[in-house]
Amino acid sequence: MVFLYIVTTSNASYHGTNGGGSCTMFVFGGLVWMLVASAELVVFPNPLGWVMFVSVFCFVVTTLWFFIFLCGANQSGIWPSLDVGYHFVAVVFYLSASVILAYVTLLRATIQSLQGTSDGLKIYRLDIAAVVMSYVATLLYFIHAIFSAIRWKRS
Repeated sequence: MVFLYIVTTSNASYHGTNGGGSCTMFVFGGLVWMLVASAELVVFPNPLGWVMFVSVFCFVVTTLWFFIFLCGANQSGIWPSLDVGYHFVAVVFYLSASVILAYVTLLRATIQSLQGTSDGLKIYRLDIAAVVMSYVATLLYFIHAIFSAIRWKRS
């Protein structure tokens, strides 16, 4: 709770830049990326490609977005609306990826309970961590989209 308060306070105090929210989204987006990449492939059709695409796409675009705002190239009137649009798309993408990741983790839990190996338990724990980080990243993008919409309405 304290962490979310810090994120919201830093986003609320940043009226002209995107710096406070981007750093936290870097961290959680990167964690999802690393945790999904460290898990083994599954035997059923693997939807984790979408999760990896979303994680890498949002990480790269948020990095570019951060440097655009850092350099001050966001001075024209279209940038606040682009900020809202991008973060809304990121929320939808991350939410869909989070649901898929939770579903795959549930399927792996079923397979793990049947096999009972220690390696399977380790992978299952990595999947749980990836699901949690994915939902945290979704929440952070959502909070940032709200603050971007407020800034867009004021401009």
